Amino acid sequence: MATQQRRPGSRPTGAARPAGNERAAARARAAAKKKNKMIIFIIELVAILVMILGLYWFMNQGGNGPKVTVLDEEKLAIAEHIAFEQTMDGYKNIALFGVDAVTSKQLYKDSRSDSIMIASINMNTGDIKLCSVYRDTLLNLTDSKGRYEKCNAAYSYGGAEQAVRMLNMNLDMNITDFITVGYKGLSSVIDGLGGVYIDVDKEELKHINNYQIAVADVLKCDYKKVTKTGYQLLNGVQASAYCRIRQTAGSDFQRTARQREVLKSLEDQAKKADLATLTEVFNDSIGDIYTSLESDDILALLKNIADYSIVDEAGFPNEEYRGNANLGARGACVIPDDLVDNVVWLHDFLFNDPEYRVSDTVKDIDADIKADVANYRK
Repeated sequence: MATQQRRPGSRPTGAARPAGNERAAARARAAAKKKNKMIIFIIELVAILVMILGLYWFMNQGGNGPKVTVLDEEKLAIAEHIAFEQTMDGYKNIALFGVDAVTSKQLYKDSRSDSIMIASINMNTGDIKLCSVYRDTLLNLTDSKGRYEKCNAAYSYGGAEQAVRMLNMNLDMNITDFITVGYKGLSSVIDGLGGVYIDVDKEELKHINNYQIAVADVLKCDYKKVTKTGYQLLNGVQASAYCRIRQTAGSDFQRTARQREVLKSLEDQAKKADLATLTEVFNDSIGDIYTSLESDDILALLKNIADYSIVDEAGFPNEEYRGNANLGARGACVIPDDLVDNVVWLHDFLFNDPEYRVSDTVKDIDADIKADVANYRK
């Protein structure tokens, strides 16, 4: 999987052990947390599938479709100079959120977007680039006054509008559309498309079957052990387990790369499937979709589905410009050690613009983050 990690050529300057009932409660919380972690991966994968299958739903099924809202662009913190950035012309940028919603109401707010992606579509070529924004990244979640926390909390505080605002404000983006997906069942989606092809290496093979046990327990189903390395077809339970592996080199960063790998394989399988299969699979997830895209928007994006391809993927902050720090009550965070460099890199990656000059807002947030983190790195 190709990523761009070069430096842009030009840029601006332990708790006590519980006992009795408390111990049982702790086990229940741990079990719930484990289940929620699996849900995170499920919804991230379904998000891209929604985009791929949306055309077929609206052309052939009609009906109520997804839950639709319209975001107020005046509240999305799009920098004034972005409107004059010619290098961003011809791109459609969509925020993809996977939330840890337990109830249908939490699809809209009060749940964390533990999966965050930017899908940038070149409308002239059909090329799609994916960039995960690591959920633990320390960013400004509110406005000029600043509320610096893990970026996945923005959705909990203000739903999709605040989460999109957070991305625009910190990354100099012009996102006005989003797709949010709740838990519907990754195993059935992948199985409905005939599985996904993944290259399992030696280190991943050591862990994938252990994760299958946890996945099968949540889904109340059996599982089939993966017994060999190499390029092979994985079923729904196996692919879910693959997405959860984080004990290899790269830890959680590599785990998000595996998730994007499965997304790309899902895209390949969707393009091979017939209309009846695509419609059936999409039918299974339609109830968990919350979006700003009307049917006409999706038709405009996807009327020639075969002409669109995921061509590159990456994660933000870029490896060259990130660190980590434990910020006390805010927990262990991924730190964009230089937000300016990271934003320049992002615009180079998405829009081939290595000369991009960041907004004053990004410069101010960069200074705030450096000052904040310095207090914990003394």
